[in-house]
Amino acid sequence: MATMFPDRATGSDNRARRMNRHLAAALVIFALLQIFVVAMTGGSLLLHFGIILSLGLFAGMARALERRWERLSISGLPDQGLATRYRMDVLQLWGLSLLAPLLWIPVATIMNALFG
Repeated sequence: MATMFPDRATGSDNRARRMNRHLAAALVIFALLQIFVVAMTGGSLLLHFGIILSLGLFAGMARALERRWERLSISGLPDQGLATRYRMDVLQLWGLSLLAPLLWIPVATIMNALFG
């Protein structure tokens, strides 16, 4: 039965794969939320360039987190320590991907006030 469901096994390698899935989903949600928020605020061309820049920064951060979990999976740390790190990284990742797009609201408001 263990070979039938390999993703259900515990271990650092499994956490690295699960983190990769979280990263992919968070990147998609981050992009969609940014596009939605900028579109709802009447985004200008400058805001759309900002979206491209922030997606590049988010992808770089995601790649760094992915490499971190690749290193942690071969580090030999105890399972309890990895579980704590995993929970904290997932919480921070989803917090950033859900809340960061909301920062476009004050930026768009200021730009609309300045440039009409």
